[in-house]
Amino acid sequence: MAYVGGFVAAVKTDRKAEYVAFARKMWPLFKAHGALRMVENWGTDVPEGEVTSFPMAVQLAEGETVVLSWIEWPDKATWDACNASMQTDPAWEAMGEMPFDGKRMIFGGFETLVDM
Repeated sequence: MAYVGGFVAAVKTDRKAEYVAFARKMWPLFKAHGALRMVENWGTDVPEGEVTSFPMAVQLAEGETVVLSWIEWPDKATWDACNASMQTDPAWEAMGEMPFDGKRMIFGGFETLVDM
């Protein structure tokens, strides 16, 4: 089964177009490193929780929106190789700065259990 790398971040709401442009710019590089699919999602119904929530996890501030992103990989080895390339391949640095605060981004890799 596939492997999924995903993240949740807070993006300034007025930078939505910039975020979309950045994601589109990144896709060819992820694809070149073996990604099968990339999905970007803009939060429209992301409530604040009492104990945990997406807004709490990314320390959402006034004027920001939660985004949820994931990339599908053929396997964990391909995900790992792509992540390792971020330390050595200058093409990643050439992409420029992310249009959000990367320090408040949460991310991880997930093994697919069910895909219907």
